[in-house]
Amino acid sequence: MSTSMIHLFVTILLVAAHKAFAESNMLQDFCVADLKGEKVNGYPCKDPAQVTPEDFYYTGLANAAANTNTTMGSAVTSANVEKIPGLNTLGVSMSRIDYAPGGLNPPHLHPRASEAIFVLEGRLFVGFLTTTGKLISKHVNKGDVFVFPRALLHFQQNPYKDAPASVLAAFDSQNSGAQGVGPSLFGANPPIPDDLLAKAFYLESQEVQKVKGKFPAKK
Repeated sequence: MSTSMIHLFVTILLVAAHKAFAESNMLQDFCVADLKGEKVNGYPCKDPAQVTPEDFYYTGLANAAANTNTTMGSAVTSANVEKIPGLNTLGVSMSRIDYAPGGLNPPHLHPRASEAIFVLEGRLFVGFLTTTGKLISKHVNKGDVFVFPRALLHFQQNPYKDAPASVLAAFDSQNSGAQGVGPSLFGANPPIPDDLLAKAFYLESQEVQKVKGKFPAKK
C-alpha cells in the first residue's frame, strides 16, 4: 500500500473516531435562546442570570385557533424555539393544528423532524408518501396517535362536514421547518420558469400561470 493511501486511511479513521467519541450530550443545564443574538445553526445562549420561568412557558396551545376560516380551512399554532426560548438545543417542539369542517393541512414536509400527532377532537384522514410513491394512510379518531417520518410528504384532512377537529403535534427538533408543495413550487421567489413547471406537471403554460395566481410569491 502506498504512503499516500496509508495517510488517507489513517485520516479517515481519525475522523471516524472523533465523530464516535465527540461529546454529544449537553454540557450545561440548558441554553435558553437569545432571540436577538446572531443565528448560526440555532440561537446563542442567553446569560443564565437573565433566564426566567417565562423562557420555558407558553399558553398558545391551550385553546383552538380563533380563525380556521382560511383558504385550506386549517390553522397551525407553533410552539417552537421562537415561542419558547428554553427549547433551544433540546431538540423538541410542538404545534396545534385546528381544522374547520372539511378543512385540510395540505401536503407538506418537515425537513428537520419526524412528527407525531395526537387527536384532541374530531376525526381525520391522514397519510404520508414514501419515496417509492406508496401512500400510507388511515382514518384516525379522538385519542389516536399517528406518526409521519422525517422529510416525507404528508397531510391531514378533516373530510367531515359536520364537526371541526384538532390535533397536537410533537417534533424531534426545536424548529422542524415546513415546506408546502404548492407554495414552494408555484410561489417561489424568484419564480420557477413556467415552461419547467408545465413540462414537469404535464400542463399548458396558461394553466401554470393560473395555478401561480393561487400562490403569491414568497418574500
